[in-house]
Amino acid sequence: MANPRIPYRMAHEQPRLPAMDGKRILVHLVVNVEHWQFEHAMPRTIITPPHGRETVPDVPNFSWADYGMRAGMTRLLDEIAGRSLPASTSFNAGVIDAYPQAAIAMRDAGWEFIGHGMHQRATNHVEGGEEALVRACLEKIDHFTGRKTRGWLSPGLRETVDTPDILKSCGLDYVCDWVVDDVPNWMHTQNGPLLAMPYNVEINDSIIYAIERHASGEMLRRLEFTLHQFEVECADTVRVLALGLHPHLIAVPHRIHELQKMIGLLSAHPKVLFTTGSAIYDWYAAAQPAQGA
Repeated sequence: MANPRIPYRMAHEQPRLPAMDGKRILVHLVVNVEHWQFEHAMPRTIITPPHGRETVPDVPNFSWADYGMRAGMTRLLDEIAGRSLPASTSFNAGVIDAYPQAAIAMRDAGWEFIGHGMHQRATNHVEGGEEALVRACLEKIDHFTGRKTRGWLSPGLRETVDTPDILKSCGLDYVCDWVVDDVPNWMHTQNGPLLAMPYNVEINDSIIYAIERHASGEMLRRLEFTLHQFEVECADTVRVLALGLHPHLIAVPHRIHELQKMIGLLSAHPKVLFTTGSAIYDWYAAAQPAQGA
């Protein structure tokens, strides 16, 4: 089959899912909080190096991300935690040491922590092996939060062929890398079923502003169109709407108004429920238990 992990089915073939707490559009705010290492090449840049020659340290591009962790995080916390909305953070475990105040603020706000590697690198291939990396990240996050981490989002959504098997063996319930649907799907792994959690590469500030380089306002425009379509499709089932957010992108001064408007639009919608990855997992597992679980 085309997808080796998730059996193919068209949207109209999916079982009808019950509303979650009476709502049919489940909004998952995912704040990507990352540790970009000063002594390494930057995984993404806003300023092209002179003559295309990469330099280390890369002060302007490191500072771009570091600004987000200093100024942007405060704005994000004000907009999300200040409204007492549930949210998740896809979280480099290295943030605990590099940006401890931000880590504590998210923990105190009750955000769900999703594993996102140790540092922001575009691969899970590391010395010592991928499984050792995943386990080290989970152990560090679990110790910090006092809770079991249940979800994973690979840096750059990049996996190895073994990643889902490893994630399941490490006790994780869901992964956000497989952006194949607007509802969750059970994945096959060697160690039992793992849930593919909807995530979004189209309504994601990294794609829109760092890669496609659109003008401010594009993310809000896409959300408005998506919400209109989901209103039609959720007449008798459910849609999951995940918003990927980064402190150095959506929370800069000329874009934070966009997040405010997006949250306002969603909060006013009668079919919308703000929720987290673990809550979606529990709801879906009750409605559609995995075979062989």
